Amino acid sequence: MATTKKIAPKKAPGKRTRAAAKPEAEVKKTEGLEAPVYSMDGKRSGVIALPAEIFGLPWRADLVHQVTVAMQANARPTVANTKNRGEVAGGGKKPWKQKGTGRARHGSTRSPIWVGGGIAHGPRAERSYAQKINKKMRIGALLSVLSKKAKDGEVIFVDTFAFAAPKTKEAKAALSAIAKAADASALVAKPKNAALIAFAKKDAVAEKSLRNIGNIDLDEVRNLNPVTVMTHRYLIIENPAEAFKTLAARATR
Repeated sequence: MATTKKIAPKKAPGKRTRAAAKPEAEVKKTEGLEAPVYSMDGKRSGVIALPAEIFGLPWRADLVHQVTVAMQANARPTVANTKNRGEVAGGGKKPWKQKGTGRARHGSTRSPIWVGGGIAHGPRAERSYAQKINKKMRIGALLSVLSKKAKDGEVIFVDTFAFAAPKTKEAKAALSAIAKAADASALVAKPKNAALIAFAKKDAVAEKSLRNIGNIDLDEVRNLNPVTVMTHRYLIIENPAEAFKTLAARATR
C-alpha cells in the first residue's frame, strides 16, 4: 500500500523580522556616580557628581599599555655613545710600511681590531627611541586610568589646600586627617609614590607646603598623564569642580 507524504502548508509571504540580539554583558551606565569631598581637617565638606565621560569609562589595558610604553620611550635619554675610528685620539701615523716586514698591513693603530682603537657598530647617541602618540590615544588612556582608579577607590577629592604661609607641618597634618577620613592609610604609611596631588590651578604656597613630603608628588590637572597617575597609589584632586572642567576640555580638544 503506497504511503502518502504530508506536505506542510506554505506560509504566506511577508516581511521577516529579526529579533535584536542582546549582548550577554551589557555595559553599565555610570551616570549618577558620586564621591565625597574632604576638607583639610578631614571632614566631609560635600559630595560631588563624577562625570561619566571622565570617570565612567571601561578599562582599556591595550591602549593604556601602548601609550605608557610610548611615553616611557619618549622620555628615554640616549646616553650610551661609543667612538668610531675617526673620533678616538691618535693613530695618525701608519704603524709600519706596507710591504717587506712580514707582518699584516695596517694603516692606523685606531682600527677597531687594535687595542685602543675605535668601536665598530657600537651604540651611538644619535639614536632616537621616540614613538608617536596620537592626541586621542593619549587622552583616552588617561581617562581610562582615571576611571579605573575611581572604581578602585584610589581617587580622593579635596575642596582646597589653603595655607596662610608655607608650612610642611600643617601639610602633613592635613594629609593625615584626609587619609584617616578617606580610609587610605597608605597615603601616610607608604614610603614612596603614595599620592599624586593634582591642583586645579597653580598655588605656590600650597606647593611649598607639600613639596618637602617625600612620598607625594605635585602637579596640575592640565599636566596629568597615564604614567604619573599609575605610578602613584592615590590621586588627590584639589578643587574638583574646576578640575573636571579642565579634564573635559582636554577630552574634547
